[in-house]
Amino acid sequence: MAIDYSKKPGSPEPSATPPAAGGSSGSAAGSPLSLSKVTLTKAAPKVSLSKAGSAGGTLRVHLAWNARPAGQAPASGGGFFSKLKAAATAGSGGIDLDIGALYEFTDGSKGVVQALGNAFRDRAAGDPLVWLDGDDRTGGGGENLYVDLRDPAKIKRVLVFAFIYEGVPNWAAADGVVTLHPASGPEVEVRLDEHDDRSPMCAIAQIVSDGREVSVQREVRYVQGGQQALDEAYGWGMRWRTGRK
Repeated sequence: MAIDYSKKPGSPEPSATPPAAGGSSGSAAGSPLSLSKVTLTKAAPKVSLSKAGSAGGTLRVHLAWNARPAGQAPASGGGFFSKLKAAATAGSGGIDLDIGALYEFTDGSKGVVQALGNAFRDRAAGDPLVWLDGDDRTGGGGENLYVDLRDPAKIKRVLVFAFIYEGVPNWAAADGVVTLHPASGPEVEVRLDEHDDRSPMCAIAQIVSDGREVSVQREVRYVQGGQQALDEAYGWGMRWRTGRK
C-alpha cells in the first residue's frame, strides 16, 4: 500500500472535507450511443467530452461493486485454488474496493487522490480540482471521485483506478463498474469486464485534456502491485512511501 509525495512544493495539507459537486461529460466518438448512457468498450474505447459541449462543470465518477459476493462461481476454472480463493473471499468479511486517481496538472504538479493516507483531495492551493467524498468500506453506496472541469486548461491528465484494499483479489466477484456522470449529456460507463486476480490494482479510465478538448479513454488495465507500480506503468514519476487508512 502506498501514498505519494506531491511534486508541488509548499502545498497545504489536503482538506478532509471536499466541496459539494455535481457532474460533467459528453458525446461518443465511435462508442455505443444512447440518449442516457455511453458504454466504453475495447472496440470503442474513447469518448470526447468537448464535442457535445459538456466538458464544463464538475464530473462525478462513481464506483459501484459487489462487496459481499455470495455463492459466486470461481473466476477462472473450477480447480482447487479457484475454490480456495472463493472460500477465502466469502470468509474475509467482503471486498473493500477503493476508487482513486493519479493526477497531473498543467502547472507541473502531480499527486494521488485516495482514501489511503487520507489523501481525499489534491494538494493544490485553493479549491481542489480532484477530490473524493469519502471512503465506503461496505460497497452499499459506492464511492465518488470528482473532477472540476470548469477550466480544463488546468488539467493535463487524471488516471482513475480501483484498488482492492481488503479481501482476496477476485475482480469477477466484485463486478465493478465506473460511471462518469456529466452535468449534461449522457453518462459514460466503463465496466470492469476483464479480470486478472493476480493484481489488486486496476487502471480504469484516463481523463485527458489538451487545453481545447477533454476526452475519456477506457483502460481496464491490471497492474501487479500497488500505486507505485501503477505510477511506473503510466510514467507519472513520483516518489512513494507506505501508507494506511
